[in-house]
Amino acid sequence: MVYVLSEHGQPLMPTGNHAKVRVLLKSGRAVVVKKCPFTIKLLYKSPTYTQKITLGVDAGSKHIGLSATTKDKVLYESDTELRNDIVDLLSTRRELRRSRRNRKTRYRAARFNNRRRKDGWLAPSVQNKVDSHLTLIRKVHEILPITKIIVEVAAFDMQKLKADMAGLAKPKGSDYQKGEQSGFWNVREYVLFRDDHKCQCCKGKSKDPVLNVHHIESRKTGGNAPNNLITLCETCHKGYHSGTVKLPKSIRRGMSFRDATFMGIMRWAFYNTLKEQYPDVRLTYGHITKTVRIENGLSVKEAEHDSSKKTYLLNHVIDARCISGNPKAVSNGIVYYIKKVRCHNRQIHKNKIFKRGYRKLNQCPYKVNGFRLYDRVSYKGTECFIFGRRRDGRFAVRLLDGTKLNEQISCKKLSIKESAKHYITEMRMPLLIGASSDVPAAI
Repeated sequence: MVYVLSEHGQPLMPTGNHAKVRVLLKSGRAVVVKKCPFTIKLLYKSPTYTQKITLGVDAGSKHIGLSATTKDKVLYESDTELRNDIVDLLSTRRELRRSRRNRKTRYRAARFNNRRRKDGWLAPSVQNKVDSHLTLIRKVHEILPITKIIVEVAAFDMQKLKADMAGLAKPKGSDYQKGEQSGFWNVREYVLFRDDHKCQCCKGKSKDPVLNVHHIESRKTGGNAPNNLITLCETCHKGYHSGTVKLPKSIRRGMSFRDATFMGIMRWAFYNTLKEQYPDVRLTYGHITKTVRIENGLSVKEAEHDSSKKTYLLNHVIDARCISGNPKAVSNGIVYYIKKVRCHNRQIHKNKIFKRGYRKLNQCPYKVNGFRLYDRVSYKGTECFIFGRRRDGRFAVRLLDGTKLNEQISCKKLSIKESAKHYITEMRMPLLIGASSDVPAAI
């Protein structure tokens, strides 16, 4: 599949006539503007006839599935893996800043509520994922004349999920105003009440009257949710952190609803922004997608593959195809796997402290022998990406799914194919479902 742009950069219908594409490129009547997905720009006037194309968007907190289809053809499909390290990076930065402030300026008063947030503010981790959704949709519009967008944004009933897990009655009406923390001043007060103001480790045997609220998983990993907090007396709490006390195996964190919470926060911010940018945007829900997938025989079982990662990849793509409203559209089996990578790393020193308070520099030169991080390179005939670099000209090259090819390869054995992008792309062919080579041509 070759994507085509007009003389003025407007997207046209893609083509499967690769022979004509080669002739146009050799004769200088077209130029390559993007290698993955392969896109050319015509240098002569051409018809601008296009068909109706619907873009199905399977929104998510970890993966985004996209499928652009006509009534009978699949023109583009991709699965994008989003960043999930932002919360951890921000937590680490906050720890380092607070530690430095306590060491250097102990005389200064603590500063808490001195920041003003604009209306509609979202946490950086959520905002990054919303922006990624919008960017990926914009990139599809750059290569295809999309006429309609259909977005599946799941709506999770958190209280109903928790009630089902606890075996309680389903909430109705005003029950939604009476959550588990209703009537309590804060989370700490709720946790103490839930645990009957008793240490959950020694059950009061230490006779220590001072109670602490302990994070089962670190706050950085598990957050401040009640299912990650437990009541411990001060004796057990100090003993646990000093290594002399072990918590019972029955104390473990409850089920995490982080992804469901994210979807609840981001869905309207994403959908409303999308409606402002594009004329025809519609909303659908997960239960409708599931019904369409089953009715058309595109269930998860039929999409199984040898590699578990590729099966997971294909499931998002199939859902996006069902969302687009054309589940019977014929695909040529090509799926683009995209990974969102970090744009910049401004950390100056590494966190590990060596003898005499020495810290290694964290930053490497922007380019080493003409190569930079996340460049697409060729190594022994295989296209891969640079995931690590050293000053002496050695590089770590891997596939997009993390498969290591060589961790210390010389730059002399690499040839660059494409400079680094914030969204690195790899073409895959996980499974051919109704494959066909007939594609509507624009040239």
